[in-house]
Amino acid sequence: MLAFYLHDLDPFVVRFSEHFGIRWYGLAYVLGFFLGFLLLRSLARRGCSELEPHQVGDFITFAAIFGVMLGGRLGYMLLYDLGPFLANPLRFFNFLSGGMASHGGILGLVIFTWCYARKHNLSWTGLGDNLVVVAPIGICLGRIANFINGELYGRVAPHLPWAVQFPTELYDAGPDLRIRVLEALPFPLPFPEGVIAAARDNPEVRRILTETLNPRHPSQIYQALLEGLALFLILLWVRLKFKNLTHGVLTGLFFILYALFRIAAELFRERDASQEPILGMNPGQFYSLFMIAVGLAFLIFAWKRKRVSSPDAP
Repeated sequence: MLAFYLHDLDPFVVRFSEHFGIRWYGLAYVLGFFLGFLLLRSLARRGCSELEPHQVGDFITFAAIFGVMLGGRLGYMLLYDLGPFLANPLRFFNFLSGGMASHGGILGLVIFTWCYARKHNLSWTGLGDNLVVVAPIGICLGRIANFINGELYGRVAPHLPWAVQFPTELYDAGPDLRIRVLEALPFPLPFPEGVIAAARDNPEVRRILTETLNPRHPSQIYQALLEGLALFLILLWVRLKFKNLTHGVLTGLFFILYALFRIAAELFRERDASQEPILGMNPGQFYSLFMIAVGLAFLIFAWKRKRVSSPDAP
């Protein structure tokens, strides 16, 4: 028998009440925007950006609000929660219930960058090329926050040495698992919230869950490493190595590589119980196919326009 890690991380950094406090997920967004600001400013100072260093602060602030936050929320509503959203559009403003889609956030950034570039008479693709370099930082931190929350976990992997048992699996537990856990508890607990909370510090509850929960792929970490860290390192290397790369190339690479990494990582991710497969794929994989087409379009656009940041560049 392998000794799997029983997930016991608290989604709150600090709690002010049972359901209110500072969450790791929110902190990941704030840290992602701050690190993105620092890197964008550094690229601007190196002459790799359409922006002047003093413009970066306003740009990243509005990109965070109108691109990532609104785009990510609306993307989740349209792609993963369409029926309830159409029945009650005010669900959009229920941010405390959670629900953000990376595909929506990326599309929101594309639209925001286009509007910003037109207003300030800048190159849209030139702005985008630097924005996509810093975007994987936020994606990486967001996936780590998903792991801390115990959400978006992976498929069952009973022989994987680094498999994780997620108590949040109880939210979607079938009758067999539910009965086994409830019958084994030495004292009554609210199911599943009380059991999940007790798993963090009660040895008896931890023992019961260790014996009943499925060991799973920590797919959130796979996605953090692929969609976040690996994508960031590749794009940063290209940005610094080829300072005067034709506008649009980096944006095209981002869309294509993100889609490929997302499709690969989701092979190990458990599909949400509320989501139906699309052509045999997870919804995230299916929507990523369109990103490959978008990336190819950006590369074709860059090849035809051949616009660079410096007029003296070869």
